[in-house]
Parts: sequence; structure tokens; C-alpha cells
Amino acid sequence: MSAAAPAGLQSRAELFRRRLLVAAINAAVYIALLIWLADILGQDGWSVIDAAILIAFAIAAPWSVLGVCNAALGFWLLHFHPRPLDSVAPFARAGETRKRLRARTAVLLTIRNEDAARALTRLSVVKADLDATGEGALFDWFVLSDTTDARIAAQEESEFARWRTEEAADATRLHYRRRSDNAGYKAGNIGDFCERFGHSFEFMIPLDADSLMDGETILRLVRIGEAYPRIGVIQSLVVGAPSRSAFARVFQFGMRSGMRSYTMGAAWWGADCGPFWGHNALVRIPPFVKHCDLPRLAGGGHILSHDQIEAALMRRAGYEVRVLPVESGSYEENPPTLLEFMRRDLRWCRGNMQYVELLSLPGLLPMSRFQLVWAISMFIGAPAWTAIILLGALLPLAQDVSTFPSGSATALYLLFLGFYLAPKLAGYADIVLTPGGLRRYGGATRVLLGAGLEIAASFIIGAVTTFGVTLLLARLPFEREAGWTAQSRDAHRLGAWETARMLWPPFAFGVLVIALAGLSAPELALWSAPLTFGYVAAFPFALASASPRLGAWFARAGLCGVPEEFAPPAIFDRLRGRPKTREAETTPGREPSAITPSDERISA
Repeated sequence: MSAAAPAGLQSRAELFRRRLLVAAINAAVYIALLIWLADILGQDGWSVIDAAILIAFAIAAPWSVLGVCNAALGFWLLHFHPRPLDSVAPFARAGETRKRLRARTAVLLTIRNEDAARALTRLSVVKADLDATGEGALFDWFVLSDTTDARIAAQEESEFARWRTEEAADATRLHYRRRSDNAGYKAGNIGDFCERFGHSFEFMIPLDADSLMDGETILRLVRIGEAYPRIGVIQSLVVGAPSRSAFARVFQFGMRSGMRSYTMGAAWWGADCGPFWGHNALVRIPPFVKHCDLPRLAGGGHILSHDQIEAALMRRAGYEVRVLPVESGSYEENPPTLLEFMRRDLRWCRGNMQYVELLSLPGLLPMSRFQLVWAISMFIGAPAWTAIILLGALLPLAQDVSTFPSGSATALYLLFLGFYLAPKLAGYADIVLTPGGLRRYGGATRVLLGAGLEIAASFIIGAVTTFGVTLLLARLPFEREAGWTAQSRDAHRLGAWETARMLWPPFAFGVLVIALAGLSAPELALWSAPLTFGYVAAFPFALASASPRLGAWFARAGLCGVPEEFAPPAIFDRLRGRPKTREAETTPGREPSAITPSDERISA
């Protein structure tokens, strides 16, 4: 297939106009902010600190500016456009038909040193929900293991054998494969599947160990894929599942509320160059196999964050990458503690920074290169913000600020705080204005309390994660290649020593900045509190938000609850209704067979 116009969706001219408009708005706002800050800093001439603050702001600001634009655009589409989904994702209507499916689809669970019983239980629930639609016969289910721990591998085999026994009628469509190494990480795992078994299927749906998708959402994606053969990837809108972790509840409350308007706005102009998050998405296997083989990094290293590169390669081949910007039955679990959240953020940072080397790949579309630059900028902005906070505290000590235009500086500061909060505020406004929105989230009181808690927590989370990314970027050039590690997905209490060991650097930085500001300009220390208080508050926040008792109380009270808690979909009833799987008996050192008998059937 050659690169061609979108699949009967939006014309190239229409997409060009949209992207030109968004680029013009962002450029105008960005330049105006830079001129405003330059005017403030240059009132009495330029010092080294003044210039450094302006440069850091120039690096950090684009992410926030585009965030405001996406949120505002999405909010306008949702509440003022007569047909928002037709404008953004006209292909979505194909998923609403009741046509019988024709294509075969493989659902892939990729795991590495995960809790086998937990992961396989979730996969079996997804299968049960899909089977209930009457379309299950066209789907095969693969557990693709890269596990290196022999004990966990034995658990995987035991849990998979139990599942096949329970699903005796469909046993030939359940498959387990374990690789002897982790070459290529998750992308290598999926690539091995495609090489050995992909020819038997038109589509695949990769799932992570914490993924959950209901049957209707899966059918919707497949129907769209069948109706639009030029769509190579359809990414569902993945939202956080109900949690008993206080931290996860607070974080995902804001993430969930703001995601709808933000994604709608981004999809309006991103269109056929949409995001791919590597899971809970429909991927067309033939072009994926032919065109999305990942290049190796200089020195022979493997790419960690494979998804956005695969999306760029899919677009280079002329296939579209689309996001379905509506809430459906597509879920994931968010990290249960602040420490796990920080570890995940650092993993993503390592992966995204590899994109710097890949920007020169030949033949990529301009929008695809922009998406890679944007993924890089998400983390490059962190040290810039850290520098601005430190330099702002040093400024009154290093030079005379008696004639500093504090009124103009305060206005710019408050405006940019508004920019930071804009996607969240647009999301909360969306809840209020959507008919039945407040009821879905448990009522106005719960929404108001949840929004206040989440906004306060976001300053703490933002402070420590940006500082952590700053430290990582400083040492990244000297690190050896690092792969993905197993994640802790269940709510658990944090130890004080473990927490202090990870959070003392941002705490020390916060104490330093607050002391410098308080010493030179106490008023500055008060104004900057939303940005600096998070560094020193992170330790008690991390311990409290990981408390099982507090998490259970949040759940009972419905505080920071998501709609699925107040009106549980059938798939969560299935998940809760299943008896807890026993811990499998293990045989340490026993190596599982590479392919089950059913795998042999497929590869033959």
C-alpha cells in the first residue's frame, strides 16, 4: 500500500488547515509568553540568571501551551460542536454496527515476572466477557511470557493449565509461549509472536498484565478495522480501573476527568497520526509485520518505548494510526504508590529519550517526527522547570530587585499556573456540563472534594517526578542499557526507610529553595509555595496515600471514585465474582516447554 489520503475520513486539505490553525495558535501564545517574560526580566538590563530563566522557560513552556490548546479545543468540540465525534473520529460509526465479524484476531497478554494468577485471571475475564457477545470463536488467546524467574514461570504454567482445563471447549484457542530470553523487550516478545503465529490472524490486541477490556469494546475496534482497511492501529481510550489505593484513586481522578477533552482536542488535529500506547489497541498484523520492524540503536541496543516508533513506521507505510477518543470498556491500573509512579515515570523517560536517535529515520511523515519530538519534550521540560524554580530563588540574592516589576511577574505566574491546571479544569467543567456527569462520579460533593484533593496532590506529584527526571537525565549518558522491570501493581503500605531513601533528594532541594526564597524575599516564598511545597510534603504524602486503611476509607466513601464504582459494568462484576485463584504449586528450576500443543497447531 502506498501513502495515500486518509481512509475516506478527513481530506488532506482539511487536516492541513486544522494543523495549521493549531500551530498558529500555539506559536502565537508561546511567543507572547516569551516576550512577556523577556520584558519582565530585562527591565534593568540582563544578567546571566535572567538569560538562564528565559532559556529554561523557552524549553519548558511548549508542553503546557499545547496542553491548554488541546483541552480547550476538546472542551469546545464536546459542548459546542453539533457532531463532535463525526468531526474527530468519523470512523467510529463503523464500530456501532452489529455486523458479524469475518477476521480472526489474536489477543496477546505480554508478561515478564508478573503475578501469574492475577494476570491470567484478568485475561480469562476478558475472554468470558467477549464470549458472552457470541463472537468469541474468531479470537485466539496468547500468553506471551518473557519471565526469567523459574518460580514465576512454573506458576505461569500451572495457572495456564488450570485455565485451559476450565475452558476445555476452547482449549485449542488458548496458547502459552515462553521465550528463553528477553531480546528486544516487549517489542521483541510481540515480534516473536508475529513471526511464528501472525500469519494466522488479521488483527492483534496487545494487553498488559493490568489491562482489562470488555467484549463490546473489542468488537467495536475489530468492526472499525474491518470497515477501514487503511487503518493500521486503532488505539482505545484507556482509563484507570477502580482501585483501593488512595494514591491511585487521587491520581486517576484527575487523569480520568481531563482525558476526554484533552484526547478529543488532540485527535481533532492529530487525526491519522494519532498515538499508540502499546496496549488496549487493535493492530493490523500484515502491515505491522512488513513495515514496523524496529531499528537497533547505535551500539546495538534495543528500543524500550516501542509504541510511538511503531506508529511512525505504520504511517510511513501509508497506514493510519487512529485513537478512538471516547470512554468505552478499556481499562488499566495506575501505580498504587507515589514511589511506583515515580519508577514508571523514569522508565518512560529512559524510553522516550531514545527517540532523539530515531528522529533521523528516513521517510517519516512530518507529523510523526513531531510526535517523537513531543514525546521527548515531555521529559526535557522537567530539568528546565527545576532550573526555573532554583534560579527564581537565587535571583533576589544575586541582584537588586527593588525595581522588579512584581505585578507583571505575578500575573504571568498566575496565568501559567492556570495553564498547568487547564486540562484538569476543562475536565471538571466537562463533568459538570455533561448531562448526568456529576451523577456518574457520585454527585457534586464527591466531585468537588475529589477535584480539590487531586489538584493539591498534583503539585506534590509534579514536584518530585520532575526532580526525579532531572536527576535521571543528568546521569543517563553514563548509564548502561536498562530494560523493563516487573511492577508492583497491588495496593501496599510503604516503609519509612524505603520512602525516605527515594524522596530525600527532592526534599533537600525543596528545603534549599524555600530557605533561599525565605531569606531573600519572604513574599516570594509564599507565592511560590504551590511549586515548592510539594518537594517537602512528598514524604508524608507518599506514606499516607499508600496506607491500606486510608485507601479502604476512600473506597467506602466513594472519594475520588470513577464512574465504574457507582455503576459497575459487567466485566467488573465478572472480575469480582471469580473465586480468587490459588497460588500455584511450583517446582523451582523446572523450565516450561516453549510451545504448548495448541501452539504447534497454529505454527503448522
